[in-house]
Amino acid sequence: MKKILIANRGEIAVRVMRTIHKMGLQSVAVYSDADRNAPHVLMADEAVCIGAPSPSESYLNMPKILDAARTTGADAIHPGYGFLSENAVFARAVTDAGLIWIGPPTAVIELMGSKLAAKSTALQHNIPLVPGTESPIDDVDVALKRAKEIGFPVLIKASAGGGGKGMRIVEEASVFREQMERAMSEARNAFGDSSVFIEKYVTSPRHIEVQIMADKHGNCIHLFERECSIQRRHQKVVEEAPSSFVTPELRKQIGEAAVRIAQLSGYEGAGTVEFLMDAERNFYFLEMNTRLQVEHPVTEMITGLDLVELQIRIARGEKLPLTQEQLTINGHAIELRICAEDPQNDFLPSIGQLSTYKPPVGADIRIDDGYREGMEVPIYYDPLLAKLIVHAETRTDAIEAMAEAIDDYKVDGVATTLSFGRFVMQSEEFRSGMFDTHFIKDHFQHHRLEQDQSILHTAALAAAWLQQKHNSRLITVTNTQTKWRNRRTAENE
Repeated sequence: MKKILIANRGEIAVRVMRTIHKMGLQSVAVYSDADRNAPHVLMADEAVCIGAPSPSESYLNMPKILDAARTTGADAIHPGYGFLSENAVFARAVTDAGLIWIGPPTAVIELMGSKLAAKSTALQHNIPLVPGTESPIDDVDVALKRAKEIGFPVLIKASAGGGGKGMRIVEEASVFREQMERAMSEARNAFGDSSVFIEKYVTSPRHIEVQIMADKHGNCIHLFERECSIQRRHQKVVEEAPSSFVTPELRKQIGEAAVRIAQLSGYEGAGTVEFLMDAERNFYFLEMNTRLQVEHPVTEMITGLDLVELQIRIARGEKLPLTQEQLTINGHAIELRICAEDPQNDFLPSIGQLSTYKPPVGADIRIDDGYREGMEVPIYYDPLLAKLIVHAETRTDAIEAMAEAIDDYKVDGVATTLSFGRFVMQSEEFRSGMFDTHFIKDHFQHHRLEQDQSILHTAALAAAWLQQKHNSRLITVTNTQTKWRNRRTAENE
């Protein structure tokens, strides 16, 4: 393996290239017309334009990506995350073309790409699952009956995808039919598959995931857990490693469960096993992501390992360089996803030109980004601008370091999640570690409401003061002979 094409864009393409170049390998970038001057294009040894800005015409266009690999002489493809990274058809096309796929085998992607199939695998080997359906459901009446047996509230989830699409929390039976039909429609539009499953909705849930790494020789290790409970629209915004909620005993249990799932599926490469954890620290298998995660840097910071390098070495057939017993946790790391979104407006995307873009610098600060000052933030892609990662000896120190780094991060031209990150770092709930996936709903939205009420109250007080001042300046004229004097007196007050 001498030349690797990165079938992606933005910060993850830049991040993968850093490791490729560190290993003495060559890199090939692909780009759309909208990304012609993007950092990942300028950084690559070679770059090929693969189409118009729309993802379907560029980053999701399999024939053009494969053609770019052939014309540049690339012998491997790294998919990053998103786009085609978990597409079994693309993975098979890569290997059929005689190229090395830097990821798990096609059969594993297909198995774990279906949440129901993945859950069935876990169920067969006594890995805890949230009570729910064991096969796809598309009959609303049957689904309603099963939901009543499980007990409300329930969660409807698309079988073929994630990212919050095709997902509905249903509190009572009276609205189940409507929510089921909406979930199926959204799943069909997003993934081309309307199948869903129903599971018990866990109150006060925490989203805990375990990073695993497996080679082609039967060796598999876990690289501890990440806390990913701060989410908006079921998508993560703040991640940290390790979790302050997970005890050493629980860390061992959940890590071993993740490794078992990986081994049962015949996994190779980097993957993430996701779990739901309730307030009593019971954990339940959710799904497995067959790719590198956005939040992988926090794991790299506490382990000292380069996960992309491990991916490449495994794809080349090398054995894992260390065992589970050799792994230790070093300090604490926190990551904030800096997205071009407006936290004060329900995290809606924000587009425009980055008139100012100045990331902070520091010994324990890491910036993974794909933008530079003066660039346009396009509407076509995920709004992630950068990832801000900090590392410190303790969680408290990491929180303080993150708060300082956020203050030093200067971005103008678009709204960003920096202000939300500042709120999280100042929040007593986050600092204490006592939070769950409802953090935004329970704390940030309440905070925004209080802010709005405070602004309205201040505006009302200001209006009353101005009215009072205006009234005190009014002079009633009773004598026409003094009219001029009174007017001038009022003007001079």
